[in-house]
Amino acid sequence: MKRFWWFIITFMLAMSGAMGLGAAGAATMADVQKEAERGGYKLIATDELWGMISRDPAAVLLVDTRQEWEYAAGHIAGAVNFPMEPTWLSRLTRRGELEQFLGPDKAKHIVFY
Repeated sequence: MKRFWWFIITFMLAMSGAMGLGAAGAATMADVQKEAERGGYKLIATDELWGMISRDPAAVLLVDTRQEWEYAAGHIAGAVNFPMEPTWLSRLTRRGELEQFLGPDKAKHIVFY
């Protein structure tokens, strides 16, 4: 089964300053949607994520992409940490490392925030 990659709109907007898009370094919703289309990702809202986790928590892998110190300060219960900038370049340069980190289970939905 093809691995599904999901992004949460709320968290993507919170991290938008690192994307360097839009006015004053903040990404607009249009910028986030374009990035998702370029990367082949689906944007979801937190209520959709909660529904997925409520139905089958073992079928969802939450990946916190913030820096280690941010993760240590607090994260969603059950999330794992893989520090990564939310850009296509970061995905490209860390692709092999990310694939190894995620492991062989291709049936899980993977949610990056």
